[in-house]
Amino acid sequence: MDDLMLKIISLCKRRGFVFPSSEIYGGFSSCYDFGPLGVELKRNIKNLWWDEMTKKHKALVGLDASILMSPKVWQASGHLSAGFADELVECKKCHKRFKLDEIKTKKCPECNGVLTKPKKFNLMMKTFVGSVEDEAAKTYLRPETCQGIYVNFLNVLDTMRMKIPFGIAQIGKAFRNEITPGNYIFRVREFEQMEMQWFCSPKASKTPDDWFNYWKKERLKWYLNLGIKKENLRAIEIPKKERAHYAKRQVDIEYKFPFGWKEIEGVHNRGDWDLSNHSKHSKQDLSFENYIPHIIETSVGVERISLAFLCEAYQEIAGGRTKTTKAIKEKEVLLKLHKKLAPIKAAVLPLVKNKPELTKKAQEVYQLLKTNFTCQYDENGSIGKRYRRQDEIGTCFCLTIDFDTLKQNDVTIRDRDTMKQERVKIKDLVKVLTEKLDV
Repeated sequence: MDDLMLKIISLCKRRGFVFPSSEIYGGFSSCYDFGPLGVELKRNIKNLWWDEMTKKHKALVGLDASILMSPKVWQASGHLSAGFADELVECKKCHKRFKLDEIKTKKCPECNGVLTKPKKFNLMMKTFVGSVEDEAAKTYLRPETCQGIYVNFLNVLDTMRMKIPFGIAQIGKAFRNEITPGNYIFRVREFEQMEMQWFCSPKASKTPDDWFNYWKKERLKWYLNLGIKKENLRAIEIPKKERAHYAKRQVDIEYKFPFGWKEIEGVHNRGDWDLSNHSKHSKQDLSFENYIPHIIETSVGVERISLAFLCEAYQEIAGGRTKTTKAIKEKEVLLKLHKKLAPIKAAVLPLVKNKPELTKKAQEVYQLLKTNFTCQYDENGSIGKRYRRQDEIGTCFCLTIDFDTLKQNDVTIRDRDTMKQERVKIKDLVKVLTEKLDV
């Protein structure tokens, strides 16, 4: 694995972003738990996406569909057919399975055993509903969130009095029994999706293709506005022979990870494929004004873009940023996350911890701020070490309570990116931080 990735993985474990799942039992393959800082990062990402979709666009509403749905949904969507399956070979000796297109030899790469002929392996995770595990009780953990939107198309259309064009947004868990997960949290078996389905008319002057181009541009802009460098982002138009079966057009938005260019979001023109199939299988009329609406989809994995933002933000400064004798180190780590993404907005630091009058005032400042911003209180170690600790997790501002604070009722605010410091009255802190953070 790339050296940078190993450093990011180490940082995430050490500082409470991401933990291996079930670690005290030896872990559970390709599953991860998001720690206190990881939860805040993901929450910020999801909130920013949700606000972008539902507040910026008037004709866009939200939904939270059930993870478990009727198996008939997956029959209609094509997920039970060979189209949603990997072609695998199995070792007759160790019984491990491998993707056919990734095997370069006729022998098992693990134990050199004989491999079976290729077989189709469905990626959906099977479960049972009720007390009897038989065929009638079988269903699946959803492999994507969009089908819950399609089967609720009429419900949203009627209850919210929507008119075409309009969109439905959803954030939720999805599950895929990936045979070759990897690259840390990039490809896992349990993940969150943020999906938006835009329903439009094939007869209108603004065509589905126009809407496709519009949403592709909007989604690229969103990443750039949150600090992704232009040279690390690209949109790849997928040729017809390589597209998903439902796609009239498909663009993969890719990020340049340490392990190469990889997809973080898909923008698809799905045509009328989904609503037509659900209309056919359910015997419900899903048309609008005598036509089946076409769908433009944007679909992004939360874990994937969390990793992209972490990779983009990670910096190592040779010799350290603080040039005092005591602070100089071989290198200092800076997580330069966009301020809206940063898990911790402000850290409150008493200059020293063995002075009760300083720690008392620092606690007062912390209590003042914590109802408005995600904050940390830190009194352990030298002030220099605490600054570096906060830089390493991307904290936007460090507020130091010193002896002048007791006389002047103000604090020193240190900016993470510029390292500039200024004195601000305690009574003005909420207003000043709100302006600096643009919240």
